[in-house]
Amino acid sequence: MDAQSRGRADEIDPADQWVLNPQTGNYELRLGQSAAQSAPSGGSSSRSAARKATDGSGSAQRTPPPRSAQGRRTQTPGREVPPQRSRRAGDASGGQNPPHAGRRKRKQANSRKKKAMMWTGGVVAFLVVATSVAGYLVYRHFDGNLNTVDVAGAGSGGFKKDQAVNILVIGTDKRSGAGNESYGDKDSVGHADTTILFHVSKDRTNATAVSIPRDLITDIPDCETKTGDSTKIIPGTQKTRFNESLGQSGRDPGCTMRTVKELTGVTVDHFMMADFNAVKTMTTAVGGVEVCLAKDINDKDSKLNLPAGKHVLAGEDALAFVRTRHSVGFGGDLSRIEIQQQFLSSLIRKMKSSDTLSSPSKMWDLAEAATKALTVDTGIGKISRLRDLGMELSKVDPKNITFATVPVVDNTDGATVLLSEEKAKPLFSMIQNDTSLTEVKQKEQDAKNKQKGLLTGPRAAAADVRVAVYNGSNTQGAALATLTWLQNEEGVLKSSNEGNAPEKLTKTTLTYAPNQADQARKLADLMGLPATALKPGTANAEGLEAMTLTLGADYKGAGVPITGPAKAPEGVQKVEADKQVCAK
Repeated sequence: MDAQSRGRADEIDPADQWVLNPQTGNYELRLGQSAAQSAPSGGSSSRSAARKATDGSGSAQRTPPPRSAQGRRTQTPGREVPPQRSRRAGDASGGQNPPHAGRRKRKQANSRKKKAMMWTGGVVAFLVVATSVAGYLVYRHFDGNLNTVDVAGAGSGGFKKDQAVNILVIGTDKRSGAGNESYGDKDSVGHADTTILFHVSKDRTNATAVSIPRDLITDIPDCETKTGDSTKIIPGTQKTRFNESLGQSGRDPGCTMRTVKELTGVTVDHFMMADFNAVKTMTTAVGGVEVCLAKDINDKDSKLNLPAGKHVLAGEDALAFVRTRHSVGFGGDLSRIEIQQQFLSSLIRKMKSSDTLSSPSKMWDLAEAATKALTVDTGIGKISRLRDLGMELSKVDPKNITFATVPVVDNTDGATVLLSEEKAKPLFSMIQNDTSLTEVKQKEQDAKNKQKGLLTGPRAAAADVRVAVYNGSNTQGAALATLTWLQNEEGVLKSSNEGNAPEKLTKTTLTYAPNQADQARKLADLMGLPATALKPGTANAEGLEAMTLTLGADYKGAGVPITGPAKAPEGVQKVEADKQVCAK
């Protein structure tokens, strides 16, 4: 509306914006000086909007006459306000009904029907305008709650519905907010205390939430931070705790996003950051979150003191639960990650429950709490974009949301952990290739493989695989890098680098003869090739003829699977969001 753009939406009388055009018999939206008029008493606005305004000659006036302070129409200089017409119209001269009035019943009925339709149209118009005004005010309200940070590397246009989306959820240890200064280091600048890489699949059937331990030793790359129109490059740090990717040396969430990309190979689209208050306010908004304890817990540090069994926690008690670590598991940060995942799973179930979705007050309180507690990048820094994102996330069934933890091993110092590359790389590859940790994608892939029958059957030994490698990707030196990896890491010694392919390919392909099928299956296993990449020929190979491997645009690096493994490697801690697990 015109008045909205001038910041006067609070003064709008929506009913007064729709007036009857006597020339067409339709109601039309009036965007003029009166758009900001306040509603007069007695409902005269909607009544006056339904009148025909005519001048002395009976032609329509272009604008309605002004109102007095009491809401009555006043005279316009040089014009007389026509009298209100009676409900039963007379003849053209304004006289009484003629003797044969009965012959005009059909016309009168049509007139009443037309007036009824006009009145109904006016009500609908009122509701449409009133709803749009309310929606505008609601959006403006929640937009005002959000904190945004312009970070390098974040998407600028929200998200794309036909692509997978990766969101970095960061919980800081900053003690801002009432009652939080007593927890631990009250002077903390806000490090990446709890970090979850949340991947939502392209088809929205599943999601994977991977927790990154705060004490993981990793490399933090150089990162760019923004302050107004100026930028600053903060030097990276080698072999340090992951949680220092935020806060330390002035690093912003964009630095954490870049660190995650370096660690996992996954490009992060957006971030959402929250402090202690988020846990307290959001759990209160939904009426508490149910948790389960396998034993009594009395943690002097987190102040959690609860007997074994199920409990509904909100506010300070909920915060104490997610901060507990000394009284559960092995008493460290990895054990705390597990109960945080259990808690978030329960929160997701509560948010998607009919008890929450059917309660306008809970939905409002939840939106109020979330927008006040969150700091997001400018790419999703509007409630409309967060709403769209939320609608996409709501499509995922909790049974197909899997929480996992980056596989690690203990460091020699006893206080930090190191990446378990043997288990971590396949997990990261699954996210890179949009492969679910649940059975959703696996069943689809099994069906495709069974139909094609390409990946079933015997495998040749790596030493017997003959393959010529061509580079049809956009990565310079890809064929040489792959050849080096195949020979030195996998023992495929009968391989050769043939340089650039005749043309660029979108997808990597492996062409082979029928009598080379066992070699093709072995190479597919080593490289993580999908069945669709295998192109069987019709004639058998002769002598020392090699298969042809042409790398495409989906090439991600030597040794990185083209498609992720079918399932997570053994030993990766994971739990589905629809299952309640009791903290031990």
